[in-house]
Amino acid sequence: MKTIFGPINSRRFGSSLGIDLSPALKQCNFDCLYCELAPSATTDTQKSIVEVSAIINELKEHLNDHIDVVTITANGEPTLYPYLDELIDELNKIKNGTQTLILTNSATLIDKKVFNSLLKLDQVKLSLDAATDNVFKRIDRPHTGIQIEKIIEKVIEFSHIFQGKLFIEILFVHGLNDTKEEIKKLNDILLKMNVTRVDLGTIDRPPAYPVVGLSYKELYDASLLFDSSLPIHIASRVHAEPNHASYTEEEIVNTLDKRPLTAEDINLLFDEDSKKRLENLISYKEIITKKVGNLEFYILHENEKRKRLKTH
Repeated sequence: MKTIFGPINSRRFGSSLGIDLSPALKQCNFDCLYCELAPSATTDTQKSIVEVSAIINELKEHLNDHIDVVTITANGEPTLYPYLDELIDELNKIKNGTQTLILTNSATLIDKKVFNSLLKLDQVKLSLDAATDNVFKRIDRPHTGIQIEKIIEKVIEFSHIFQGKLFIEILFVHGLNDTKEEIKKLNDILLKMNVTRVDLGTIDRPPAYPVVGLSYKELYDASLLFDSSLPIHIASRVHAEPNHASYTEEEIVNTLDKRPLTAEDINLLFDEDSKKRLENLISYKEIITKKVGNLEFYILHENEKRKRLKTH
């Protein structure tokens, strides 16, 4: 069974060569409602295990200078892999200029060995779908004994120790974790972290259970409920419907002051005249671009921010 797949062109992470640490079957400590894999019983250990040497030998056949990241993932949760620390050490020996990345649901950060292993990576993406126990159990359906309070504590701790790029992903499910109350609690948690970017997503593939995602407009509205100091990015656009509303220059400045947007966001939200107004603001240097991770955002120039603070 092959463990290496791709490369895949990821908008968020660049050209990604994947490592599937559970290629034969789903092995996960969550049974998320939105998972693209079929429902299955949760587990806290891997029973079907691929040897590190087999992974590294296969990876060497595909790794080249055109790969931006080697992404550790799984049909399930990659940090359940028992030889993760050894694998990361071996990856670091052969990666050269390529970055290493893991996509994890964050639950095993409570394990000191896993916590320390992830510190050796260049990039880490942690999922955090809920702030409260009730919502956590309903949306992520965790294995027995997993507590969201302990996960949150470790995610915050990790964010202040990790030296690489840290991404937090929140995946919204309609009617579950998209309430103002839950978002407020998630916001308060995020303000305690040091992160590169916060990705807001929703269901964009057939889910394991009969649940639905948010529209792009609903995701955008949710993004405005987060503090403007947070590096929020709307990640899901698969079924996005254009809004194409008219914005004055002042409204554009207000919008970007509250929430920096990518070119894709602009195309979905602004009509053609509004895009021309944005171009004018860029030519005046009131709006500039800033790269966060692999994405470029339109933001308000610091001089403009200072002017606005003086007048308010």
